[in-house]
Order: sequence, then structure tokens, then C-alpha cells
Amino acid sequence: MKLFKNIKSWFVDLLKVWRREFKLVFSDVGVMLFFFALPTAYPVVYTLIYNPELVKNIPVVVIDDSRTSESRELTRMVDATDAIAVYDYAANLQDARRIMNSHECFGILHIPHDYSKKLGRGEQSVVSFYSEMSLLLRYRAFLSALTDVQLALGSKIQTQLIDSAGLPGQMVSGTPIESESIMLGDPSQGFASFVIPGIIVLILQQSLILGVTMLAGASNERRRRNNGTDPLAIPAPPAISVIGKTLCYLTLYAPLTLYILHIVPEAFSLPHLGNIFDYVIFIMPMLIASSFLGMSIGAFVLERESSLLVVVFSSVVFLFLSGLTWPRYAMSPFWTLVGDLIPATWGVEGFIRLNSNNASLIQNSTPYLMMWLLAAIYFVTAVTLRYVVMRTGNPRRNGYEKLYS
Repeated sequence: MKLFKNIKSWFVDLLKVWRREFKLVFSDVGVMLFFFALPTAYPVVYTLIYNPELVKNIPVVVIDDSRTSESRELTRMVDATDAIAVYDYAANLQDARRIMNSHECFGILHIPHDYSKKLGRGEQSVVSFYSEMSLLLRYRAFLSALTDVQLALGSKIQTQLIDSAGLPGQMVSGTPIESESIMLGDPSQGFASFVIPGIIVLILQQSLILGVTMLAGASNERRRRNNGTDPLAIPAPPAISVIGKTLCYLTLYAPLTLYILHIVPEAFSLPHLGNIFDYVIFIMPMLIASSFLGMSIGAFVLERESSLLVVVFSSVVFLFLSGLTWPRYAMSPFWTLVGDLIPATWGVEGFIRLNSNNASLIQNSTPYLMMWLLAAIYFVTAVTLRYVVMRTGNPRRNGYEKLYS
């Protein structure tokens, strides 16, 4: 009988903590901004910034000092690419730079006077290209297009040289082995399709941690004003407090997760091969671990505003440690270990596999289990720090009372 009474009391306290946390969230404008406005607006803003994913028909000025049929052929091949459009011809580099400075073009192609002569002698000719670097997407498009032209033109010249040597026609080929690039997970080779699936997972984690730490900072402020006790807190054991708050956050983030991981990629035609149920099942331990991590950090956040300095600054660091912009295998062991301790690191890796490469949950067992492991670790730290706060108030309260007295 006593056992059932204790179980009932446990669930009643859990429900009280869950309900009180709801009231605290919806009574704090700053927390509502982090919990709702940030994850709602940021994915759309980021995606709009990187759309359209590919830049095409970028105007380029040509300086043709050779004025031969070979140089005109090179110009036609460059103009025929999707990325480059020949805007005008210039007499010299100074005139071309004047056009670029007025933003009428974003690149300069300089064909030297000895271009045709060197090709005729079988020598290598150097063609210079100058790119305006205000947008890296344009530079990437220039580099890809010019590389394709170089390979195609080199193959044609090699074929002509072999043909002139009198070899049989079936042996005349500049590319004996044809190659084709297939970008798995990013068929359009667009920057948004590459980076946005990882960023939206990081937004989920950071917005949750921001809101949780701001709530913790507000609670610590109330403790300082009330001799180490928070009048709005439910007097429940540490484990019940931590679990009840996390259940509140999961309830709030359920529709946001559906919006960020499913609706945003669908709306912007980003790679979206996985199943929404797999997304929810996979991302659940990351949200739980992020909630526990936020409560662990919150024990040391003394003011509401301090959460901005701690969490916002770490967003760029977490982005790099996730392996999205720099491969994790190329990092030092120290930074690899730091990345392993961040829930979003495993969330980004697994979600990209699910979303872009249509992997199954079984194939994502390593990141999935790692997120549950981090959830267990941060649960212990959150409960421990919560116990310390309940027994002694804020761990650093005594040192700060002098500042506020």
C-alpha cells in the first residue's frame, strides 16, 4: 500500500513540475522567443539566404589578346556553360577592372597573345581568370565551369594531336575512360542542400539550451532575492524536477521538430528522402540530452542574460565540431572528444544520413546510441547539480550576494 502511495506521489509531483514549467515558459517573453520564434524563423531565413542554391549566367568580361579562331572557340565554350555568360569584351585589364568595379561583371577572362601559337607548337598555354570574391558561390561556380571547359578543351586538343600522328580512328580519343560525378545526398550540388539539413538540427539544440538556461538564470535570480529559495519552484526531488521539466520541453518541441525536420525541407525542395517517423525517433534522444545539458549549464548561469553569452558564442564552435564544414576525422583527438560530448554532433551526422542518403535507423545505430549515452551522462550531472542547488542554494550564491547587497 505504501509503495502505491509513493508511486502516486511521484507522478503527482512530476505533473506539478510539468505544469509549473509550462507556466514559467509562457510567462517569460525571452524564453518564448528562444523556444518558438528562433526555431520557426531561423530555418526559413537561412534557407532563403542560400536560395537559389546555384548561380547561373554570371556576367564575365573577356580580354582576347590572341584574336584567333582558337581563342574565339575558348570564349564560346566558356559562354556555353550554365554558370558563365560573356558580358562584353575589353581592350585591356584596366578597362575590364573598371567594368568589374561598377558591378556589371564578376569575372575577367584574359586570353594571352601567344595562346594560339603555343597550342600550335604543342606547348602549354596559360589563360588567366580573375574573380570578384564578394560571394563565394560565384567563385565556386566559376571554378567548376572553367575546370569542365579545361578538361573538354584539353581532351579535344589531345585528340587532334593523336589524329595528326596518323593513328587509326578508333584509337583517337582524348578520354579513353569516361567519368561522371554523382553527388549522393546533394544531386543539385547546391549549398543549401549541403548545409541546411545540418544547421536545422543545430538550431533545435541551441534554441532548446538557450531557453532552458534562461529559465535557470531566472530561477537563480529569484533565489538570490529570497535567501537561496525559489518561490516559484515545486518542492520535488531533483530527479522528478529534471524529468518533469524535460517532459515539458519535449511537449513544446514536438510540433517544432515536425516543422523543422519535415516541413522546411519539403517547402524548399531540399533533399528529403527519409521517413518522418524515423526523424522523430532518432531526434528524441538529442532533445532529451540537450535538455539535460541545458539544465546542467543552467546551474552556473546567475542571470538570465548570461545564457546569451554562453550559448550563442558556442553555436559557431558547435557547427564546426559537428563535421558539417570540416571533417571530424581531420580534427585533433582533443576536438574530436569535445565534439563527441555535444548532442548535436551526433544528431547532425545521423539526420543527414536519414534525410539525404535514405539510411535506416539501424545504419544510424552509433549516433543514436551515443545520444542516449550523452542523455544518461547529462541526466546524472543535472540531477547532481539540482541536488546541490536545493541543499545550498546556487553553488556560487554566497560569492554573489555581496555584489547585490
